[in-house]
Amino acid sequence: MASVPSTVAPRTFLPSIPKPRAPLHAAKSVASAARNFPRLSHNLILSGNKRAVAVNSASEEFDVISVQSEDITDQQEGVVVSRVEMEGGDGELATQVSGFGANEGLLSLEGFSSSSSSLIGSESVDMEKLIDRTINATIVLAAGTFAVTKLLTIDSDYWHGWTLYEILRYAPQHNWSAYEEALKTNPVLAKMMISGIVYSLGDWIAQCVEGKPLFEFDRARMFRSGLVGFTLHGSLSHFYYQFCEELFPYKEWWVVPAKVAFDQTAWSALWNSIYYTVVALLRLDPPMSILNELKATFFPMLTAGWKLWPFAHLITYGVIPVEQRLLWVDTIELIWVTILSTFSNEKSEARNSQSMVPSEVKSTTYVHPPEE
Repeated sequence: MASVPSTVAPRTFLPSIPKPRAPLHAAKSVASAARNFPRLSHNLILSGNKRAVAVNSASEEFDVISVQSEDITDQQEGVVVSRVEMEGGDGELATQVSGFGANEGLLSLEGFSSSSSSLIGSESVDMEKLIDRTINATIVLAAGTFAVTKLLTIDSDYWHGWTLYEILRYAPQHNWSAYEEALKTNPVLAKMMISGIVYSLGDWIAQCVEGKPLFEFDRARMFRSGLVGFTLHGSLSHFYYQFCEELFPYKEWWVVPAKVAFDQTAWSALWNSIYYTVVALLRLDPPMSILNELKATFFPMLTAGWKLWPFAHLITYGVIPVEQRLLWVDTIELIWVTILSTFSNEKSEARNSQSMVPSEVKSTTYVHPPEE
């Protein structure tokens, strides 16, 4: 079949064609093509595109010029133009002949491109979550395996001839003896390690309480909490409990309540502020933001501790020896760090979520342009 040249618009040939009255069968063919042309173009564009529907309705008013030529190509001009559109022909030529078609193709490709980009973005997000989950599960499995192995193999040098029952029976006792020996040789380092582990686990529990899946925790956040526990809580608590004994060297009944009151006012206020400030600095928060949020959360954090610590510290200062107090306190810290970490991170995460909104809105506007 003959095709219209792409370099010259078809309308330029119209003046050179004689214009006697067209035969009846040619007029019928042209009229039939004009009636069927909107249906054909309607099938070629996306049915859900509003712009395509509007253009399709406008195409019904297009003037069809009758010609004398017997050539079927001249009689089915609309069909030729539609095929040029389907075969990816020159968009300018299609616009000159029919007045539409090129824009319809662009709209269809735009919708396809946006859906493809959305699909690729979703797959990349799923892949990132899978990788993070795998890394977190590996960390938890490795740390748990190491801890259990160290605890169960405390007597590995003496296992010759032991039964499994004897190994499990003496392992707790010998682990406690090893801990007491570490407190005598290097008490600060032993307490730092205990606090670091407890503060990492406490932040993990806090993230799970906040709604995150078990193995989708924020590793950086958990590392920050554990680092503060290791470097500051263990060492400062070691010296604080010694200072508290020197401050209240008496043996009367009122000493224990006095120590609890001092702990839940001066020491709690100091430690909560240190933890909140250092964690925020590790997050690289602005100083003014740290100061404002510390003012807003100071009393809520302090009063939240009054619901837990006074009862626990009756045992801390009334029963537990000075050197063993941090281990008991760190056991309770698994609950307290959950509260403390939530106070420290909830506003920062809310601020990060709000900062992501403008970029998401901008991306959505670009992918799906507003309708005219």
